[in-house]
Amino acid sequence: MLIHGKTIDDQTRCVHYGTAEDVIAIKFRCCGDYYPCHLCHAECAGHPAEQWHLDERDEHAVICGVCSTELTIAEYLTVSGCPACAAPFNPGCALHTHLYFETA
Repeated sequence: MLIHGKTIDDQTRCVHYGTAEDVIAIKFRCCGDYYPCHLCHAECAGHPAEQWHLDERDEHAVICGVCSTELTIAEYLTVSGCPACAAPFNPGCALHTHLYFETA
């Protein structure tokens, strides 16, 4: 899977978020491309980001950078790590949920 943006390794970490737990990339609704974070998309995509709508929670839009498993939005929002390989996800990402996904 091609990950766009300013990645620093092959597990989707980027220049903005590079901790051991920063191992997801999100498919942006506007372009269908995976980016490690909202800042990478803003710097590289050339267009404004669009949030996934509430009724699109069944879309596969998050990828684990450790094992390449694609998660649905609904699944990603309910786990603290990858259900396939158990890699932990950064809990701080919850602070940015509204940038990627419409919230109720």
